[in-house]
Amino acid sequence: MGYPDSYYAATASGADAFPPLTESTEVETCIIGGGYAGLSTALGLVERGHKDVVLIDAEGIGFGCSGRNGGFAFGGFSLHEHGLIKAVGKEKARELYGFTTEGIELIRERIGKYDIDCDAIWDGVLLCNWFKDESILTDHRRFMADSFGVELDYIAPDELRETVKSHRYNGALVEKNAFHFHPLKYALALAAEAAKQGARLYSNTPATQIKADGPIKEVHTPNGTIRAKRIVIACGGYLEGLYKPLARASLPISTYVMVTEPLGARRDDAFTCQHAIYDTRFAFDYYRPLVDGRIMWGGRVATNLTEPKNLRDLLYQDLLKVYPQMEGVKVDYAWQGWMSWSAHKMPQIGEERPGVWYAQAFGGHGVAATNVAGDMLAAAIAENDKRYRKLADRFGLTSTFGPLGKIGAEVTYQYYMMRDRLKE
Repeated sequence: MGYPDSYYAATASGADAFPPLTESTEVETCIIGGGYAGLSTALGLVERGHKDVVLIDAEGIGFGCSGRNGGFAFGGFSLHEHGLIKAVGKEKARELYGFTTEGIELIRERIGKYDIDCDAIWDGVLLCNWFKDESILTDHRRFMADSFGVELDYIAPDELRETVKSHRYNGALVEKNAFHFHPLKYALALAAEAAKQGARLYSNTPATQIKADGPIKEVHTPNGTIRAKRIVIACGGYLEGLYKPLARASLPISTYVMVTEPLGARRDDAFTCQHAIYDTRFAFDYYRPLVDGRIMWGGRVATNLTEPKNLRDLLYQDLLKVYPQMEGVKVDYAWQGWMSWSAHKMPQIGEERPGVWYAQAFGGHGVAATNVAGDMLAAAIAENDKRYRKLADRFGLTSTFGPLGKIGAEVTYQYYMMRDRLKE
């Protein structure tokens, strides 16, 4: 299977063993994409008694960002909470934000219900303040409590430095209900459970063409055609040109991750807590301890999809900016993934035309949102549940303007990086 050379692929025992599709078939629902959105839709359908499901992936289950990400399960969207209120008003913003906290609980519930071994660490997530202005945290804490009902614990700078040993940070907030985990192990477990309950899954089965007109949809693959009453397109950053109405509405964006060698007691030279950590910059670092004593470190985004030749060194230098005492640490793995981004910085889910469902644009805070979005689509298909409309009606398939959108995204990213440097 063509997984990237990542820590997650190297440590996911019982990797994807699903066969490729070898003949044409007919089905009620065909799902294209073996990431969290597609898997959560598939599992949500079979859990609701809708068993006639086929899921295909061009590579392997969790091949894309669902199997390569930071493994943070926490609240929020790529669109900042202030922007969310500006877009839809305080009441609806609170409801939409609640979908992501529901997503956290959905993942937690499935880990327990299906006894999923995915190295989950339940200690929460720290938002560390990169800037000297301590009001950033106090204002955000008050805002989240008043606007969203989210209670965040405050850690003062001196107290924080007892466990997070960096001069870069000035206090932190703790999201207690959040956690972190091995994303590929979790994806493979969702796939195994969906198959156990009746879904048919096929790896190494790319969709080469979709014919969406008429009551029966056709999904063409190299070795057979899938005829389905409905399809769900959940390809994330790997959609390419498969279905133009969706391709026009999202951009693939590169993001980068590295994992150190096992550090043993030396990891405590950096931080002794078990929390996942990110910071208050727009272009923030995110990192977490792994169960075998390593540090996973992620950050940076780019519209250029080619992996940088110096990727390991870029991320290693980011680590040293925060923890110079870790100089000399070896990097065992470094990789990139493509996430899907929308112009409005919100997920896109819905029904593009009768029988053509979609879920995409989960770049950013995607783990919780992606899982709950798939479950919402499953409820819509199996039970005619309309709750997904609360997101879909406001944040639709807005054009990203192709190459101009890539330029705009890069300019926006560079602008916010400059703003952070001036603020610093």
